[in-house]
Amino acid sequence: MDIVTVFHKASSPASVKVANLVKQISANAQAGATIDQASDHSAQTKPGREPFELNITEDPPTTDQVQTILGYVGAGGIPKIIKGARDEKDALKRFKESKENFLRPLTVDWNNGKAVAGDNESEILKILNAKKND
Repeated sequence: MDIVTVFHKASSPASVKVANLVKQISANAQAGATIDQASDHSAQTKPGREPFELNITEDPPTTDQVQTILGYVGAGGIPKIIKGARDEKDALKRFKESKENFLRPLTVDWNNGKAVAGDNESEILKILNAKKND
């Protein structure tokens, strides 16, 4: 089962919105899986995606996780993940200096190598409703 993590900040309205959105998508994926079991599994009949394990955490990521996430978002996405960072090396330095430099909310689909910073609902829906490419 895929693992999706939302790095959450309870005091952030944007983060609360993202956490609720992802919970809803997860619930729909779970419901879809049970209804779908007896039916055809072709792309046309299959709603959304496979169920995934949802992990909503207020803990900051580990340094290794940050490195992985930076790889997912590419150079252009780095400043959206780590406040004021110019590149991966700078981002890791800033993260080690202060975990507060890590910007939340951040939604990460580890199995599919995708991450969305902030509360861009359409981008989050895009990565979480993506069909499995097996």
